[in-house]
Formats: sequence, structure tokens, C-alpha cells
Amino acid sequence: MSKKSEVVGVVGAGAMGRGIAQIAAVGGFPVVIWDANGKVAEEAKTFIADMLNRAAEKGRMAKEAAADAIARIMVAGDLQGFSDCTVIIEAIIERLDIKQKLFADLEAIVAETTILASNTSSLSVTAIAAGCQRPERVAGYHFFNPVPLMKVVEVIDAVRTAPWVSPRLIALAHAMGHKPVKAQDTPGFLVNHAGRAYNTEAFRMLGEGIAEPSVIDDILREAVGFRMGPFELMDLTGLDVSHAVMESVYTQFYDEPKYRPSALAAARVSAKLFGRKTGEGFYRYEKGEQIRPAVIPAPDARPQAVWLNLAAEKVRRLVSDLASRTGVQVESGDRPSTGAIAVVTPIGDDATTTAADHGLDASRTVAIDPLFGLEKRRTLMTTSVTSPAARDAMHSLLASDGVAVSVIHDSPGFVAQRVVAMIVNIASDIAQQRIATPDDIEAAVKLGLGYPKAPLEFGDALGAATVLQILEAMHGFYGDPRYRPSPWLKRRAKLGVSLLTRET
Repeated sequence: MSKKSEVVGVVGAGAMGRGIAQIAAVGGFPVVIWDANGKVAEEAKTFIADMLNRAAEKGRMAKEAAADAIARIMVAGDLQGFSDCTVIIEAIIERLDIKQKLFADLEAIVAETTILASNTSSLSVTAIAAGCQRPERVAGYHFFNPVPLMKVVEVIDAVRTAPWVSPRLIALAHAMGHKPVKAQDTPGFLVNHAGRAYNTEAFRMLGEGIAEPSVIDDILREAVGFRMGPFELMDLTGLDVSHAVMESVYTQFYDEPKYRPSALAAARVSAKLFGRKTGEGFYRYEKGEQIRPAVIPAPDARPQAVWLNLAAEKVRRLVSDLASRTGVQVESGDRPSTGAIAVVTPIGDDATTTAADHGLDASRTVAIDPLFGLEKRRTLMTTSVTSPAARDAMHSLLASDGVAVSVIHDSPGFVAQRVVAMIVNIASDIAQQRIATPDDIEAAVKLGLGYPKAPLEFGDALGAATVLQILEAMHGFYGDPRYRPSPWLKRRAKLGVSLLTRET
């Protein structure tokens, strides 16, 4: 693409609009920016100039390049200023009627080949285009905040978008230094769709009393490697915003169980427990600093003996090593003795089911997650009747080498297993529905959500068969279609191939 082949118009000069204008100007394109409030548009140009001059001062770009980019930005006095633009990107309020009117007004001004692109994050691009005389020129072009740092943009084909539109938007994205990912016009598009499992499954566990928010956050952050736990993340973005997205996606998918939001979230929104911006959410905040619950030290206790015959090999090695260091006996008989704690490592099942299936005394049975968290954080799960003495003794042994231990109530799939399995499952459905290619799913989630692994990569790391086992166990336990495995996942698990395998 020639640097002069597109003239980029940006409607709306808020955080998103000014970010889009900045990367377009730095990419070498003439930029026209306009806002209904002319003062805001002028402030946006000043803001962009300050950002680029600061980058030049810090050596992140040449002074001449910064000056040239600033000179490429023109503030329009009205919509007529977009008459020469070849691509116009709107970044205005998320209201369908207002977006439709804007595009109808622009159609009377611009050339027939001008692309009208919407930065909408939640509205149907097809519905926006329906108000146009030429809906085939309309597409979604969804950036993420802050635009200069979040190097991904979703290119959305509406139902009637012409084949020539997305290639131009893809080329423009590359020239602006962003990774374009292509998706169909479905609720949540790609990134917000793929991210549904993280918050909704956390709420499901909270609603079942499996663990407190800080415990769930600790497990997913430290054991699995997410940058933030789900409740920390919702406090940062604002629960009012997060819950609205959860409700919107659920409703737009006609109450698909995988996306079901939580009544707990609705109640907390009513109480205005939004998070950082209100000073209290799942955590309290003082002067912007999160106040975390006090860390409770591990109990001062030791088991008399541990029985490991049903434990996964790496858990067996770990517990045996800790036992040898602390003088705890490791039993090797077919059944645990009366005084021994039985350690199990279920995949997808809960501790109670595992104890019952193997005829173990549930009051002396505990479970350890074998898939995540043996090095940085360990998850210890009790049955419904595990005695406090057995729980505390095993907690103490697991923490005896200084590694943190999270103790949770009984849960099919512990915490990490079920959250990651749901992330993989939703990504598999996105691939199955041809909303996006496996490669674009992976790139979008890594860049847009910052997960430690892309979702299908997560599935391959655990093994598709293992993820399928977790989901089938949860589906069988709850009887909830929320956990039914995706056809994409089931077929690749049966064939023993990567979840990234595309159909020929």
C-alpha cells in the first residue's frame, strides 16, 4: 500500500478516536479528525502532538518523523471535511441510531468507494450498515484501548460487506503497525467473544461457594500465569462495564448457556460495587491501592501418613519428597490405613465423586490439582466431609517447602482446570462456527487479552483429550449444557491432532 493511497477520516476525538488518528498519522497517512464538540477535536490533536513529541524526546521515534506525523493531522470544521477521505472510521457513542445517522450523513458527502468503518465493540455491524444506501461499503474496525499500545484490530465483515472492503482495511492495519484479525459479525466479534469464559466461570465458582475472589484470583494468576485474576480484572475495568458486556453477549446469542451471566454480578452492580473507580469492588481501594485480605499462614500440623496410590505421578513425587523431609509416612498398600490421608488428583471430577467412585473414606480424602500450580501455587481441594484435621494437616505438608497453597471447597475441575477448559471450549466453538480462523483466534486473544497462552495453544498444551475429559466430567456432574464440549474439540481429541488443525 502506498502511503498516499488512503486518506483516513476519524469521527470522534475521545480516547479511541485520538488513538486511531495517532497510529494512522504515524503510519504515513493524511488524517482528518472531527468531533461534534470542536474543542475536543482540537484538544485531541494537541494530545497526539504531545505524545509524539514525548516519544521523540525519549528516542522512541525520530524528531522529524514525529513532526511529519503531526503535520498530517487536520481538524475538520464539519462533516464536509471528510469529502476527500477514502476510509472513515467512526469512534463515537455506542448507540445504533446515532451511528446509523452519521453514516447516512457521510454517504451524501464521500465518494462511492469510500469505506465506512465502525469501531463499535458491542453493536451489530450489519445493523449499522442497514441504515446506509450502500451497506456493502460498511465494515467493523474494532481497536482496543489504548490504541497505540494494543497492537490488534478486528476487521469485521457484516452480512452485506463487499469482498473488496476487508483487504483494504487489512492493508491499512498493517501499514499502521497493527495486527489485523478477521472475524464475522457475531456478538462480541472475536476478542470479547473469546474472553467470555474467564469472568463468567469465576462467578459460577463464587456463586457455588467454592472459594473467595482473592483465592480464585491467586490460583489463576500464580498457578496458571494470567496477568490478573478475573475479579481483579473486573475491579479494574469496572463491574458495571463487565456485567453489561456479559449480559449483552448472552442476550445476543439467544441465551446460550456458555455465556450465562451471574445474579451475583447484577446484585453487586445495584450496590455500586464497581471496583477501583468507586473505591470498593471485590477488593477495597485506598488512595488507588488495592487492599488484599491478610495472608493466613499454613496450619502447624502434619499428617500421620499419606496414601498416594491414586495420585498422578508428579503429585506423587512431590508429596513423597515433602513427606520424606518432614518424617511423614508414605503408604503403598492397596487401601489407606485408618490414620492415613488419601490424596487423589481428579481431572474434571470433584473430590467427593472421586472418593465415592474408589470407595475411599471421604472424611480423610483430599485432592490436589495435577495440571497447574505445583511450582508457584498449589490447589488443595476438600470433599464435602473432609475433616478439618485432615485438611489442615495436608495443607501444612503441601506448604512445608514454602510454596503457597490455596484451599478450596469441592469443585468439578478445581479452579484452574474448569476456567482453562471453558476458554479452550469457547475458542473451539468460534473456530467451528467459522467466525475466525484458528490463527486469527490465537493472535487476537494473545494481543487483545494478554493470556499466558492463546486458547487453542492452551488446549494443545494440556492435550485436547484432557480438555475434553474435564468438560465431559463437568457436563456429567452438573447436567448443564454450559459445559457441553465443542464439536471442534471433540473431533480433534478423537483424532489426536492439534486444535489448530483446519479442515481442508
